[in-house]
Amino acid sequence: MALLNEHFLKLKGSYLFSDIAKKVKAYQVTHPGEPIIRLGIGDVTRPLPQASIEAMHRAVDEMASSATFHGYGPEQGYDFLIETIIKHDFAPRGIQLSPSEVFISDGAKSDTGNIGELLRWDNSMGITDPVYPAYIDSNVMCGRAGTLGEDGRWSNITYLPCTAANGFVPAIPDHRIDLLYLCYPNNPTGTTLTRDQLKQWVDYALANDTLIIFDAAYEAYIHDDDVPHSIYEIRGAKKVAIEIRSFSKTAGFTGVRCGYTVVPKEVTAATLDDERVPLNPLWNRRQCTKFNGTSYITQRGAEAVYSPEGRAQVKETIAYYMENARTMREGLTRAGYRVFGGINAPYLWVQAPEGMTSWKFFDELLYRAHIVSTPGVGFGPSGEGYLRLTAFGKREDCEEAIRRIGRL
Repeated sequence: MALLNEHFLKLKGSYLFSDIAKKVKAYQVTHPGEPIIRLGIGDVTRPLPQASIEAMHRAVDEMASSATFHGYGPEQGYDFLIETIIKHDFAPRGIQLSPSEVFISDGAKSDTGNIGELLRWDNSMGITDPVYPAYIDSNVMCGRAGTLGEDGRWSNITYLPCTAANGFVPAIPDHRIDLLYLCYPNNPTGTTLTRDQLKQWVDYALANDTLIIFDAAYEAYIHDDDVPHSIYEIRGAKKVAIEIRSFSKTAGFTGVRCGYTVVPKEVTAATLDDERVPLNPLWNRRQCTKFNGTSYITQRGAEAVYSPEGRAQVKETIAYYMENARTMREGLTRAGYRVFGGINAPYLWVQAPEGMTSWKFFDELLYRAHIVSTPGVGFGPSGEGYLRLTAFGKREDCEEAIRRIGRL
């Protein structure tokens, strides 16, 4: 008889966004024909950059000829994309990486969920709260999160509250933890850390032998000079941090799937015998065993993002979404809501009216304004009393949503 990994039974019945989908479906059944504006899930609406489309067409043509056909590619990614990433994303910021430290993947979500396979199940861990649900759920699956308490917190997780009271800047723990997840610009709050604030976390990790998983999926939205685009801009970070990035929210690759993870050769973990083992070759071994690589066509499309034309087109797309964010932020503020984020990230974190829960606020917007949002409590206990809205919608939808909210 096959025995079950019973840690899966600890997971909630469904994923946050599945719960939202069920609520929206129920609403549509009782309100047929009512026009809904979807500002909940962080999916993009702008098309792929034209430079990527053209590059992918050329790649498809290559696949049509035996002379230029590409079969299995390298599990780590093609050199042409890896070298382009290093040249454009890191070298201009004074960050030196070797090609063997960059691993192309099918997106940031996969890597954030899979990276924990390199570590023992009994490592202690810390998360900012609220947090992207995949960080916790992937650790629940292997038993690392512990048991769920009645307060909605897992026993082996140190929660680092990010609320209006502390300016959404998590406090450094008063004890050591083994594994720490940071996401900046932050999903879901849309807030950021300054260079000095991020340096405090790197210093903590160096002093406490903590491994940081740094999710930088939204770095392209950063406008403020004092907000670092990469954790490796902080001295010493290559010894303690793995960085994960995505082409989804910058170049619209949500349906194409491409991202990458940086595992510096300096970053290590320990055995029970106190032997220090580099994680880079272990991640390489894991990928070679469980991943056949991102498609050649996709990687050619990603490479084109860095061409002069591609960079200009991506910049235009990001400006479009950030103008949505500005319009929504200002409109919500005029309507009397307290709003955070939306300056260096495409997310707005909206405080519910006093005494209203996240799900009640969600229902209020759905049934009275026909707007789909994401309840903040779905991202963790400290998200209670907030909603997340995305700026990834169409311009006219974002503007109409604000008009509807203003009429509530």
